[in-house]
Amino acid sequence: MNLGRVGVWWSGSWSAESDPSLDVAREMEALGYGTIWSSGGFNAGLSSRFGRILSSTSRIAVASGIVNIWKATPADIAEAVTALEALHPERFLLGLGASHGPVIPEYKRPYSTMVEYLDALDDIAPSVPKERRVLAALGSRMLELAAERAVGAHPYFVPVEHTAFARRVMGDGPLLAPELTVVLETDPERARTLARTFTALYLTLPNYTDNLRRLGFGEDDVAGAGSARLVDAVVAWGDPEAIASRVREHYEAGADHVCLQVVGGGSGFPLEEYRQLAAVLLGG
Repeated sequence: MNLGRVGVWWSGSWSAESDPSLDVAREMEALGYGTIWSSGGFNAGLSSRFGRILSSTSRIAVASGIVNIWKATPADIAEAVTALEALHPERFLLGLGASHGPVIPEYKRPYSTMVEYLDALDDIAPSVPKERRVLAALGSRMLELAAERAVGAHPYFVPVEHTAFARRVMGDGPLLAPELTVVLETDPERARTLARTFTALYLTLPNYTDNLRRLGFGEDDVAGAGSARLVDAVVAWGDPEAIASRVREHYEAGADHVCLQVVGGGSGFPLEEYRQLAAVLLGG
């Protein structure tokens, strides 16, 4: 499966405020993005949004980033992916993740639970082979598992330093597809204010803060919505050329594919921002 070099990560409304009638998934495909990533959410099973996106497009890969293994059984996922494969062969990439203790009451032994989940998929789901799944991974053990039992890793909320770390852990070959949050704003104060509307939530989750501490960020950095140093590291802000520069840093650190999540002031799909980014990153 060819994911391309740049993808779109989005789990909000798929309606553009500027043109609610526009099919934004089809627009992203036309602009040249290689993959559309969307969250699996917290409901049971595989969200119907993936089928809708696949049905409205013809070439672009569609990936779950992620399906929560506590909310969807292997049998549920096997059935859902098999149905998608029958209608849209070889375009869906299953992203799986162990989520976070504070939001999952049954959370325990995430690594062992993931191993058991993959074992079950291997037994019952020929439509989800190693090459068609990717794992959300931050620490060494999960990154190694992603390299061994999946096509690779999809780290989220990470700076360039983590991409370099992940590549060292996984070695050459496995897919490394980090998410990169972006704010198209050149004023530093305004950009960081918008970025902190995003970082505030994720800095309440121990998996992310522990990962950032391992990378050298201190308690002051991960407090509240994050220090300027941390915000600047995990969120790329500026004009499209500045965003392109950060994407290149991830490539140089070992990323194969970078999926961009735009944070802005609106509630709908940030169509204009993705168009601006495509013009620089994809030659659109």
